[in-house]
Amino acid sequence: MTLAAIVLTLDEARHIARCIASLDGVADTVLVVDSHSTDETAGIARSLGATVVSHPFVNHAAQFNWALTQLPPETDWVLRVDADEYLTPGLAREIGDRLPGLGPDIAGATCCRRIAFEGRLLRHGGLHPVRVLRLFRFGRGRCEPRWMDEHITVDGGTVALDGALVDDNLNSLTWWTAKHNAYASREAVELLNLDHGFMARGNGAEINAGAQARLKRRVKERVYARLPGGLRALAYFLYRYVLRLGFLDGAAGARFHILQGFWYRYLVDAKVAEVKRHMARTGCGPVEAIRDRLEIDIGA
Repeated sequence: MTLAAIVLTLDEARHIARCIASLDGVADTVLVVDSHSTDETAGIARSLGATVVSHPFVNHAAQFNWALTQLPPETDWVLRVDADEYLTPGLAREIGDRLPGLGPDIAGATCCRRIAFEGRLLRHGGLHPVRVLRLFRFGRGRCEPRWMDEHITVDGGTVALDGALVDDNLNSLTWWTAKHNAYASREAVELLNLDHGFMARGNGAEINAGAQARLKRRVKERVYARLPGGLRALAYFLYRYVLRLGFLDGAAGARFHILQGFWYRYLVDAKVAEVKRHMARTGCGPVEAIRDRLEIDIGA
């Protein structure tokens, strides 16, 4: 069995060594697809034995699907891991123990994803456990062509691994908020697409990451998206912080749930409203308005 890990990077010098180290003994090939970093990301990755290629970034889905075309043809399995994530030793062992024995009817494997914020693993607010599909047989999986909240879909059955990978970003809060500002623009594109249909989208049934992921997609698009903008951000925060006991995550958890569960969602709604105002004022369509106000060219 040969396994290739794909890591997408942009200025990830702070994380890339930790990520690659966690793949030791798991991945035969580590392919780093870099979006023209200005720091030492590429040099560090090469020094640790990774193959590094550069490719202009459009969105995560397009970048990952392009990366698949760069893998050796003899690859059996593919693992997607973000640069600020790392595999726990338990997941690393489980991959080596279980994948070689899986039959051809199994095309993918899910694992648990855990989130750390300010050095603390979050346990509440609906964030643990979150099951994600990150492992799949080469040639039988691709990433959904979405601007945000993209999933890997596979042709075949899946199995659930007990091990976890950890998302533990070590950058500053200034960096974190800038990243989520960019994410909010992409999320706004997806919400606007629900109203205007300028891009193709799946209905969620094709998601192979299990019932949890399919339910979240349905609730997001059929319930959350139909609530009034702004109000839904507050409702989502109260759901996470109160009903799902996010307050038990302490001070670090409070900052995370307020910022990611309310501020980020409210920012998405504000961007959606901005685009709609621009459309009403100028008479332009959603694609042009998104380009003018969000500075995103969706190529539609």
